[in-house]
Amino acid sequence: MGMERIARHLMATRWAVNRVFPRDALIAIDRAIKESETEHRGEIRFAVEGALHIEPLLRGQTARERAIDVFSQLRIWDTEGNNGVLIYLLLADRDVEIVADRGIDAKVGPQEWEKICRNMEAAFRQGDFEGGVVGGIREVTRHLAEHFPPVGGDRNELPDSPVVL
Repeated sequence: MGMERIARHLMATRWAVNRVFPRDALIAIDRAIKESETEHRGEIRFAVEGALHIEPLLRGQTARERAIDVFSQLRIWDTEGNNGVLIYLLLADRDVEIVADRGIDAKVGPQEWEKICRNMEAAFRQGDFEGGVVGGIREVTRHLAEHFPPVGGDRNELPDSPVVL
């Protein structure tokens, strides 16, 4: 692991997260998730983390490995239809990972999830963090709506609010 990555993580404070995701951006993301979930039976969560803690960082934990940890911690796997999706951003690495539960992951190939991640990362490089996340939510929504269309009596199983770790 390089010193450059360590330095990026040490510099990525909570302030850095608040700078790119101010309160209004988090509200817009929450609203986008709420609107999304009217179009399907799936559950979407967005989590952003400024940096890894020092121990996992020195161990070389990847953004993907951390996203899987967060998927578990937020209990996204605990939905009735196994159709939860986590959009995770590790800000220090500018790396987006999508972790999808087995119900939706079996229907959407890894190339499609990767394409959504790269599109979001492109928006982030342009400084459009809110737009990148909202666009990613729209793309995930398209897949969930196709494979898990809404039915009457569907309940919201997970909170919609973004998680800042």
